[in-house]
Amino acid sequence: MKATINWDSGKAFSYTSNSGFKGFVDGAAKDSDDAKGPSPMELVLVGLGGCTSYDVVSILEKSRQKVLDCKTELKAERADSVPSVFTKIHIHFIVTGENLKESQVARAVSLSAEKYCSASLMLERGGVEITHSHEIIEATA
Repeated sequence: MKATINWDSGKAFSYTSNSGFKGFVDGAAKDSDDAKGPSPMELVLVGLGGCTSYDVVSILEKSRQKVLDCKTELKAERADSVPSVFTKIHIHFIVTGENLKESQVARAVSLSAEKYCSASLMLERGGVEITHSHEIIEATA
């Protein structure tokens, strides 16, 4: 896997991902209305959310659970000193479906956290405390 990063201006950089997607990452995202994209740390958090969400939905579908939606909310805390690394991240899954089994949703979250989500495992090995929770919403007709 590879990526290319090019300095645009100020704290903004354009990127091209391994799969050819292009975008911006901007260190000024939190300080400026003119930011061209999310901050690098926001992208790390989004990457974690995407990785674990993919796992959870995939595991549930393989378990023949009828998933109609999965929303994942992440809340992160960072160190007060430089480097301002993530110290804690809480991941909350809101899974909507038909007759979802609590045990299957809990299992999917656990398997993602402990076995499949590369981003999560990498961050935890780096000292980030990651916790999980979930809720199930029964789809209405």
